[in-house]
Amino acid sequence: MRLQCDVEVVSRLLPTCGLRGRGRGTRALLSLGRQPGRARGGVCLMVCTARDRAGVRYQANASNLKTFLSAVRLAHQGSDVAALPLSALVPAKTSEVEKPKTKMIITSKRDYPLTKGFPYSLEHLQASYCRLARIDTRVLCLKKLRKLDLSHNHIKQLPATIGDLLFLQELNLHDNHLESFSSALCSSTLQKSLQCLDLSQNKIKALPIQFCQLRELVNLKLDDNELIRLPFKIGQLDHLRFLSAARNKLPFLPSDFRKLCLENLDLFGNPFEQPNPLLPNIQLKIPLTLLECAARATVNYRIPYGHQLLPSHLCEDLEVAKTCQCGSACLSSFIQITVTMNLHHVAHTVVLVDNMGGTEAPIICYFCSLGCYSQFLDRYLQSSADH
Repeated sequence: MRLQCDVEVVSRLLPTCGLRGRGRGTRALLSLGRQPGRARGGVCLMVCTARDRAGVRYQANASNLKTFLSAVRLAHQGSDVAALPLSALVPAKTSEVEKPKTKMIITSKRDYPLTKGFPYSLEHLQASYCRLARIDTRVLCLKKLRKLDLSHNHIKQLPATIGDLLFLQELNLHDNHLESFSSALCSSTLQKSLQCLDLSQNKIKALPIQFCQLRELVNLKLDDNELIRLPFKIGQLDHLRFLSAARNKLPFLPSDFRKLCLENLDLFGNPFEQPNPLLPNIQLKIPLTLLECAARATVNYRIPYGHQLLPSHLCEDLEVAKTCQCGSACLSSFIQITVTMNLHHVAHTVVLVDNMGGTEAPIICYFCSLGCYSQFLDRYLQSSADH
């Protein structure tokens, strides 16, 4: 479809050149069609002039184009101008001619928008040093967000609706006043999207059991908190490559820690206890209770279970079942000790854990019976004698 007409092209760059005059109308060929070489794709509007015979192409929105062509057809048929769906010709708004804004960086409270909303097209938002006490509900409506940086604020609690940000890959909450990370967030859509999480320099004492449902995590920063333990099932984070939990209050590492495969690990400045395998914490119950026997069988034989079959508290107990060195499960009847582990077994690069140049840390071990503990003890004493 082609139309010969006079076209007036207005350049938005004129004011930057000190020019105020508008371009004069010129003879042009207005064409409507698809881009060459594409059988499928959007419809384009092309303007060709004597000076530019190759033409300038403009991508057209299908819905708006339909309305536009409908108005052209009615005008061509000689319809009354007053009856046509026409609006007055006015200069375009900035938002109508500029590309959608995808990135916004705010680094002071003075620049934080109070009356003006955030562009819904944002994919990267940084609002640091703004003294925010809570997360703005307008931010939670930015459904295209991939990176959210709210570092250096005064945020004390995270709303569960952060989990509604379907595409969120990076969340930076460094240097806030957080005391917890809710289990609701761990069970949200962040399970499939979140790759980088920075919770450093807060007041978090423990992370929920459900934290390890964030299986896509690659980079996790927990430095400068008050953590007394790491997540029990941290080994489930099989995509995790960078972990830092320096300057916390960790006495030892969970047994699942040995399942990690990291590129970089930083546990500097934690008050790790001196392990002593000869002083076990014995929690054995002999004979085993019916609940313990059933729980062990459920885990060992991988019997399916769920909230529709078992009470919720039993499901939660099964999810944190401990694993003996023999591979069997144990729930509330076990023997616990701490042993030394070289952190290079789980990480390629290890930051020294203390000023003495050490790269070892205590890790918990569980045993389901006296027999399993005795076998370990025999190996340990034999190894000590050899050295």
